[in-house]
Amino acid sequence: MPHVTLHALEEELAGREPDLIRELTDAVVSVYGEWARPSVDVRLIGIPAGRWARGGVAVASAAPSVTFGMREEVFARADAARVVAQLVSAFTDAVTAVFGPGCRGEVLVELVGQPTSRSGLGGNVISDTATR
Repeated sequence: MPHVTLHALEEELAGREPDLIRELTDAVVSVYGEWARPSVDVRLIGIPAGRWARGGVAVASAAPSVTFGMREEVFARADAARVVAQLVSAFTDAVTAVFGPGCRGEVLVELVGQPTSRSGLGGNVISDTATR
């Protein structure tokens, strides 16, 4: 299941949730295909003013950041470089579609590979449930 987490300042996030959910889900679908849509899990995290800092100083504004969790095997595939580039581009486009083009150059996208041997679902390690 692909997991998309977006962090943004709360006051900038408020009211944009439906558009962000749609755009971030569509970003995943644009790379993997329509089959992925039902399994995309989106989490929007609003950070209150004073709790996002850079260089030791709280910021008044910050471009949103996106973390995409996926199975680490994606990075070992022959087409990994293409998939990574497509994901980074699609998530950046999704964020700027909602927050505006002014933040584009500062949108951080992190792709995080999760080994199934260190992930769990329903109280079981995923790689264990796959062999049952």
